[in-house]
Amino acid sequence: MMTNSEKWAKAFRNQNLFEFNFDKNALMWLKVRVVCRGKLIQQFLKGTDITLSSSKIAEQNVELFEKLETMPNAMQLLDTFLNERNNEWYNAMGIDEKALKDDLYKVRHYAWGGDQNNSLDKHLVSRYVKIISSYDKLLNKQSEIADNAWNYVLTSWYNNWTSYLIESLFKRHEKVISAIGEIKSVDFFLCNYPIDLKVTFFPNQYMEEKLKIKLGKKELTWLKQEAKKVGVTVERSQSDAQQLYTLSEKLMEIGENDILETLKNKRKEVIADAQSNVQELMTWLYANQGEMRFGAENRLFVILVDSANMNESWKMKRAFSLIEPKVKNYLDNFNEQSLKEINFVFQGKPYRSLADVIFVVK
Repeated sequence: MMTNSEKWAKAFRNQNLFEFNFDKNALMWLKVRVVCRGKLIQQFLKGTDITLSSSKIAEQNVELFEKLETMPNAMQLLDTFLNERNNEWYNAMGIDEKALKDDLYKVRHYAWGGDQNNSLDKHLVSRYVKIISSYDKLLNKQSEIADNAWNYVLTSWYNNWTSYLIESLFKRHEKVISAIGEIKSVDFFLCNYPIDLKVTFFPNQYMEEKLKIKLGKKELTWLKQEAKKVGVTVERSQSDAQQLYTLSEKLMEIGENDILETLKNKRKEVIADAQSNVQELMTWLYANQGEMRFGAENRLFVILVDSANMNESWKMKRAFSLIEPKVKNYLDNFNEQSLKEINFVFQGKPYRSLADVIFVVK
């Protein structure tokens, strides 16, 4: 017969994470998994009367869980330990958060050095290493390569520290217990619901799909047709993004702002529709994940939007005067009804999750 430890390990591996929401034993299994990381397990054991005979982490994980199953105060022990270590972690990091927030405003552009998957090494190999056979020609590309590397580092730095600060807003709240062991699929426990935090921008593909419905055609096709009426055209050889940018710039130059205003208002309508129907947006976000990063865990999406200029939404990640009150208000008012059940299909297989969205819109 399968033990509880084996049962929950199998469910976790198979992305049957919905089961962990309503079973205290499953929740304890997750918290033990958080504790069983590196030196954490030894630190946890020091505060208890528990001794383990196993020496390997994987075996200690199972043994600790099975011992805690028999203890009535097991969950309290785990929660107290995780809360204490979370506070220690923030102090140990020694981050000057005020200075960091100011430094984030020194970033003036958001550009990945790499290909569309943000992979710098693959980009450099495919564009320079395997294409250019002449050393002198490669040498002439030195500044270009350096710019690519710097853009990658700068944008990664910006994303890392804005994510750190936003996640900190959640982890310091009294309703939240941090998953300090950093296990896959769980950033923290919110009122004992395991949560994966996703800070993201309003999805471009979702916007395109909804705009196509509102405009009756693809955004670029619509803009080309409207621009042509006033004598503005664009080279078809350019990428779609470049054509949209070129048309917008040309229309502004000749004062044809009504066309661009119509498009802007349609985008705002899509955002407003998404805010009033979060279930549809969240289902779309789950169903349209990349295969490499697929997960069916509970998710809390923080969606950042500059509705006046969506290309500038990256700046919203440092807009803490807007983000902080939204997060605090959400957590203060969080209850058992806050998370919505999401049913979605990925590669032909059905999944269930709990999720919600915090919109931060400028």
